[in-house]
Amino acid sequence: MGSLKKRRKAKINKHKRRKKLRALRHKKRTWQK
Repeated sequence: MGSLKKRRKAKINKHKRRKKLRALRHKKRTWQK
């Protein structure tokens, strides 16, 4: 059960990281313009 909880936490972290990356990319694009 503990490992399952850990896995779920990792999934959430992955999603957060992806969201951050997307925001960063968006910032870069606006910066170039």
